Amino acid sequence: MLHSLLQQLDQARPLAQVSAHCDIPCGIYDPTPAQIYALSVLRYCQQIAGLGDSLEDQAKLGRLVADKEKHAEAVKNEVRIIWGDYFKGDLLKKYPDLHTLAHDIMLAGSAAKQSVSSDTAKKLVVLLNEFTKIFWDSKGIETYRAACPYEPKVDTVYPKLG
Repeated sequence: MLHSLLQQLDQARPLAQVSAHCDIPCGIYDPTPAQIYALSVLRYCQQIAGLGDSLEDQAKLGRLVADKEKHAEAVKNEVRIIWGDYFKGDLLKKYPDLHTLAHDIMLAGSAAKQSVSSDTAKKLVVLLNEFTKIFWDSKGIETYRAACPYEPKVDTVYPKLG
């Protein structure tokens, strides 16, 4: 019904097609969601490696692979938003290797989608840690590394807040 109504409105007065993350821009950027997605990609790979041959495990394999691929794509999307909307002008001059790093994250995200290798997923986490460190540095916030408090318990970059 809504589709029909929009078509009628469009015929009367054509509507422009729009889409946005927050192209106002909202000014709220944070790499934390990308980090959680990257860590989950690694965790999914670890879980996949532990599966057996039962029908139940094979069904679980399908779900794990599907979610792993969604989360790898979500990493890429979150990084694209920060890279494209937040890092501009003087920030790009301050971090001249950012374009290469963001591109490497895109490639690592694609590789993580195509693979079930924990090593491939770890590379995504490592690159994202580097991106996260740069992001927080651009805000004047120090960072530290610590193992995340849940599986996969790998080094993760966190902002020193407070």
